[in-house]
Amino acid sequence: MGRQVWTGSAGLEAADTVFDLMRRLIDGFRRNPPVTPLVVLQAEEQDPSGVLDSHVARVVDFVRQSQLPRGLLAMRLDGGDGPDAYSSAIGMVRQLCEHPWDNHRQSQYKPFSFPCSRLLRAIEQAAPEVGPEEPTVWTAPQRRERLMRRLAELRWRPAGGTDGTGGRRTSALLDTAGAVMNPSGFAGAVFIACLSVLLGEGGWRTAVWGGVLALVAFGVGHLLARSAPPLLWLRRASRWFATTTFLAPLSERPEAADWSRWRPAKSWETIRGRAFAVAQQVAAAQAGDPTARQFHVELRVLALLEDLRQNFRPHTLDMRRRKRTVPPVVYLPRATEDNGGLLLLRAISDVRSRRSEVDPLLVLAAVPAHERLRPRGTGTDPGIAPGDEEQNPNADARYQRWVTGLNIGQSPGRAASSPWILRIPLSTEELLHRHSVQHTTTRIRRTAAWLLWSRPCLIVILALVLGAGFLGNHRLAQEYCQGRLLGVNTDSERLDGECIGVATGDVRLAKGNRLSLFGIGKDVTFETVEEAIRAENAAIGPQDPHVTIVYAGPVTAADPAGTRKGLEEITGVYLYQHYTNVITDQPTKIKVVIANAGENMLHVLPMARHIADLARHDRSVVGVVGMGRDTTETEQAARILKRAGLPVVSTTNSGSHLARRLSNWFGLAATDEEEADALLVLARQLAAREPGAHAVVLSRSVGSEKDLYTTEQARVGRRMLAEAGFTLAPARSYRLSAQGEPELTEPVGTICSSEPVPRAVYFAGRVDDVPNLMAQLGSTPGCSGRPITVFTGDDLTKGAYDEGETLRIPEQLTLYHFSLAPMDLAATRGFYEDAQRTLTALLPVGSPTPAFTDPARPWSDPMFSSGQTAMSYSATAVLYRAAKNGDRPQSAAETWADLRWRPNPNLPVGTVSFAGSRPYADQRGHGYEITRVTYRDGTVRSESVCGRPAGSEERLTAPPGPKGADPHTVCRLD
Repeated sequence: MGRQVWTGSAGLEAADTVFDLMRRLIDGFRRNPPVTPLVVLQAEEQDPSGVLDSHVARVVDFVRQSQLPRGLLAMRLDGGDGPDAYSSAIGMVRQLCEHPWDNHRQSQYKPFSFPCSRLLRAIEQAAPEVGPEEPTVWTAPQRRERLMRRLAELRWRPAGGTDGTGGRRTSALLDTAGAVMNPSGFAGAVFIACLSVLLGEGGWRTAVWGGVLALVAFGVGHLLARSAPPLLWLRRASRWFATTTFLAPLSERPEAADWSRWRPAKSWETIRGRAFAVAQQVAAAQAGDPTARQFHVELRVLALLEDLRQNFRPHTLDMRRRKRTVPPVVYLPRATEDNGGLLLLRAISDVRSRRSEVDPLLVLAAVPAHERLRPRGTGTDPGIAPGDEEQNPNADARYQRWVTGLNIGQSPGRAASSPWILRIPLSTEELLHRHSVQHTTTRIRRTAAWLLWSRPCLIVILALVLGAGFLGNHRLAQEYCQGRLLGVNTDSERLDGECIGVATGDVRLAKGNRLSLFGIGKDVTFETVEEAIRAENAAIGPQDPHVTIVYAGPVTAADPAGTRKGLEEITGVYLYQHYTNVITDQPTKIKVVIANAGENMLHVLPMARHIADLARHDRSVVGVVGMGRDTTETEQAARILKRAGLPVVSTTNSGSHLARRLSNWFGLAATDEEEADALLVLARQLAAREPGAHAVVLSRSVGSEKDLYTTEQARVGRRMLAEAGFTLAPARSYRLSAQGEPELTEPVGTICSSEPVPRAVYFAGRVDDVPNLMAQLGSTPGCSGRPITVFTGDDLTKGAYDEGETLRIPEQLTLYHFSLAPMDLAATRGFYEDAQRTLTALLPVGSPTPAFTDPARPWSDPMFSSGQTAMSYSATAVLYRAAKNGDRPQSAAETWADLRWRPNPNLPVGTVSFAGSRPYADQRGHGYEITRVTYRDGTVRSESVCGRPAGSEERLTAPPGPKGADPHTVCRLD
């Protein structure tokens, strides 16, 4: 049961049966067949005083008063105010179409729309263009053209101003803004959803600009869809106007098939022809032609009923028929011939009979007793079958008889009647008998279908969508580096707070990283180098021949200082990209894509998977440069790249096993075993000076850092010391604290307390741990003051002691480390000069040109001292040269094959060549250099002992001479 909203009594017995009938017709509309009559109340006897007629009108008002609080869509018509019945009837139809109905904002569903009636109203406003008062010298085509021009000015919609011209544009703009901003409409819902997504992804500035652009786009689209004449044939009202058989006799070609959504020209011509014919009839009606007037009234009534049928049409997306469970009701407290009420009732009945279409309109009218529902001489009053007048049945019984006889009543033989009018005569006794029966009405309940497209439902849905959008956007933002609902970039993901994968799209791996290069690269930051690479990529047109090289390395870290290796290697890659694309302007350009494996390359596997995915949809990717750190997952990552068909040209990775197990591995760095073989020359000299001397291997334990380099260094170091002739003490290891600091106190104390104290230590650790080791050896009893030689691998080249990094080596200690880039042995000055000019161009305008610390030896500049820039430059050159055949870029497979036969001379490290090398075997010809580090007079002294450039396969040997001739160990090439 609904909520009770009204209680009252009419005080007349006649009102009871009418109230019950109307309640049944209204409340039973959804359950019963939708056959709604035109209920006409009329006193049986004429009363010159007019009391009975006033009581009949009072019954109508009583029913309206009882139904109004329920939320029923209804309208009260008091008759037209025109000079004649025709004008009054047309005025009442316009009132129904153009004025708001009762409860239009509180009903079960949104207010009624009347597109067909509005189309006819526009034609009425343009009809004077073909009226009889116009000059008769104009031909029919001229009149038709004038009509079409006027309708085009009106946009085929009625003007909103009182004079028929003003307010049209303002109304259109307001309607458009309302359609866009209304969340219960499709355009409004899409607009708000898009605005919510923009707000969640890009912030309020992006949302504001996106909202303005979307508002303009929606507004223009809405204006075109509702107003532009070229789209007229697509309107539902236009289709009805072009296809209704009611207008077929007026058409030049009456076939309904003249309209087609796929043939706008043909449909447009049909609409124009019918509009001209209707305008002529309207003009004739306004001139007083009775036939034209009858046609005009019935056409307006037909449009009204068609609009109401459409507002209750089933099988629509908005389910309007399930939402509207009660019919619209029109009340006419006094319908007469003079005020057009009877003409309107007859027109509704005639149109219903002529069209045989059911519409939902329910009418309750009061007709004075002296008025006849049909003109005199045309037949009996409707609602009374012959022979039934004296039975005087009640209103419900009359309704049942009316339904039964409706089909027969519409037959041509009964044409003199108005079959859709249900006349209920009220006796004098009923109209004068007073009593106080109380009637109640309840609120019309909304069905569950009301939730569909309703504002509260849309608000909830939009809130849920907005919440889901924010959650989804947050999840994507947490999962991907460029995570958003629209256009998520899956080439990189977030792992342990770092952006891992390939930097494509708007992803910036070095954004905000102000770490700068040393030496001539001072003030050139990581962010600047990344932006320079992106600028070089952007300068390559989509049709320009190019190859794409992926740099893979450690680009991010918790502390920007931890990205030093990535910065120096990427700088080398950029220097060769700029050399190729700009300085030498090669026909085949280089695009560089940066891939990040995270701090210490702990996420090399997901990085490799992202590179492989990129290569599958970007066929210009020819290989990978970098992979310069050997971890427990490096081999598996290289196999992922191998399955994707990509060769890897490694920079500083010294793993001995990689070339033996991978056919796509091409390393520029000497392996751990080669390093040990080279240091063996020095270790033998030390062991020969002190027979029986002990040596020990000190290595970093492999933990969460997945560092395979230290494990391999410990293995080859132990073998090297044994071959050199040292007596090996038990190996020692250390681990890192929770803060990442080496815990060397205990293992160094054990080494220094042993008897005898080792003469040599092979340190299988990282450069970050060397200062702590030196301090421990110089201060721990047993080692302090004793001459000890420390051997280590190539990782120490990353130390920038010339740039203020702290390293204090006790004077009695000597440190030998390995360098992978023998730049002084290659001495290619052009590389360093080009690098100086290129890096200077990245500085702000007006910055001074940085100078080399030693112009005669530019490779000694702190910018290049670690060798990583020269190594990555050389690796990029090797891969690029194999990736092109003359001026034509090659595929990754062709690049892979060419790497094994093409030599690469004149590189900063010498000549790099894999010619003649076999897959799954050691690769030869690596360059390297052995460096001795000592501490004298408060200064760290670093000097080259010996080495060989890349491309040479000669072995190092000890020089001849008497024992003890040189206090420092030296070596030379054979």
